Amino acid sequence: MRHPVSLAGMAIASAMAVLFLVLLLLDTVGYLNNPYFGLLLFVAVPLAFVAGLLLIPLGLRLESRRRRRAPGEPPSDWPVLDLRIARQRNWIAVFVLLTTVNLVLLSMASYGAVHYMESTEFCGQVCHTTMEPQFMAHQAGPHARVACVSCHVGPGVGALVESKMAGTRQLWQVITQNVPTPVPSPVHSMRPARDTCEQCHWPEYFHGNEARVIREYAEDEHNTETVTNLTLLVGGGSSTLGVGTGIHWHMNLYNEIEYITTDDEREVIPWVQLRQRDGTVEEFVVEGTTPEQLAAGERRRMDCMDCHNRPAHTFHATPQRAVNEALAQGRIPRDLPFVRREAVAAVSEPYGDKAAALQAIAARLREHYRAFPSVEGRKLELAIAGTQDVWARNVFPAMKVTWGTYPNQIGHDPAPGCFRCHDDNHKTKDGRVIRQDCELCHSMT
Repeated sequence: MRHPVSLAGMAIASAMAVLFLVLLLLDTVGYLNNPYFGLLLFVAVPLAFVAGLLLIPLGLRLESRRRRRAPGEPPSDWPVLDLRIARQRNWIAVFVLLTTVNLVLLSMASYGAVHYMESTEFCGQVCHTTMEPQFMAHQAGPHARVACVSCHVGPGVGALVESKMAGTRQLWQVITQNVPTPVPSPVHSMRPARDTCEQCHWPEYFHGNEARVIREYAEDEHNTETVTNLTLLVGGGSSTLGVGTGIHWHMNLYNEIEYITTDDEREVIPWVQLRQRDGTVEEFVVEGTTPEQLAAGERRRMDCMDCHNRPAHTFHATPQRAVNEALAQGRIPRDLPFVRREAVAAVSEPYGDKAAALQAIAARLREHYRAFPSVEGRKLELAIAGTQDVWARNVFPAMKVTWGTYPNQIGHDPAPGCFRCHDDNHKTKDGRVIRQDCELCHSMT
C-alpha cells in the first residue's frame, strides 16, 4: 500500500470524494446553475474518483512485481486472514466501510449522471454551438417545458441504449469537428406521434374552429398594417362520436391514411391511400408515377408529425414574417418611420457571426435614423434590440442555419405543406382528385 502509485490513487480518490460531496451540496441548494456544472459534477469528478480507485490495486501489483524481482526480498504470498486477530478485524471493517462509501458515491454519481443527461440543459447547452439553434427555438416555443427526451428518447432500456449510442456518435462528431451543418432534422428517427404528441394531446378531441389574426406591414413610411382574420377549421375526429371534419379529419380514428414519399424530407408524395370506416379503399396517384418509384419510396401511415413537423423547434421561414411578428407584438416600435423596411433589410444581410451581426444591425439602424431627429432615442434602442433578437432567434452562421433552412409543413407557404397531397394532381382511376380547395381548411376575411 505504500507504493507511490497506490498512495497517489488514495489521495485522488479521497480528494474527488470530498469534492463530489461539496459540489453535490452546492447543486442541491441551487448555488451553481451553469449548464457545464452537471458535466463536472456527474461525469468528470466521478471518472477521476474511479481512476483513483483503480490506481490503488495497480500500485499493489507494481509493488508485488518489484519485490519478486528484488534480490533478497522474500516472495510475496497471499495474505492469511485470521479474524481472531483484532488488528485484522479492524482492517477488514475499514475496508468494508470504505467500499460501502465508494459504492454509495458511485451510485449517487450514476443516478445523477443519468438524470443530468436527460435534462434540456445537457441536450441544448453542453454542445453549445452545435445545438444552439434547436435550443433557442425550443426555449421560445410552446413546448419549452417539455424535456427533449420526452420526444427524442423512447421508454425502456432499448430506447435508452439506442439514444446513448446515437449520443456517442454525435460526441465523436463534435470531437473530430465533423458535425453536419446544418444538423439534419430527425425525419426518420423521430418516435411515432402516438408515443409523444398523444401523451398530452388527445387525438379524438373535437376542436371546432379557431380564430387567428394575421398582421402584415408594408414597407412605407407609416408601416401600414393589413389585418387578415383567419378561421381555421380544425375540427377533429372521434371513433366514439363519429365526428370527422376540418383539418383534423386526417386524425379521425376511422380514417386510415397511408402515403408513399420518394424524398428524404417527405415533401414529394406521389401516392396516397385512404381506408374509410366502412372498409372502402381509395388510391390517389400522381400521373406519371411508375411502380418502380413507389417500390423504392417510404410507405408510412399519416400521423401528427407529417404536418406538425417542427412542433418544438420552429424557425421563421422568411425575414418578412419574423419582422411582422415582432411589430405585431410590439418588440419593434411600429411608429418609427420605415422601420419595417429597415428591419427586414438588416436581418436579411449575410453575416459571419453573431457579434458582427448584432453590431452591423445596430449601426445600420442608427445611421438610418440620423435623418429623423425627432425619433426618440428610447424607441430607437428598442427597435435595435428587437431587430437583433429577430436575427439571433433565426440565423446561426456557425451551423449554416438561416431563413428557411428548416421548412415547416403547417400550412402551405413557403413549404409545400398541405399541397404535397392537396394539389388536384392526385387522382383515382375514375378521375376523382384530392382537392386543392382553400375552404376545406380555413376561411379568410
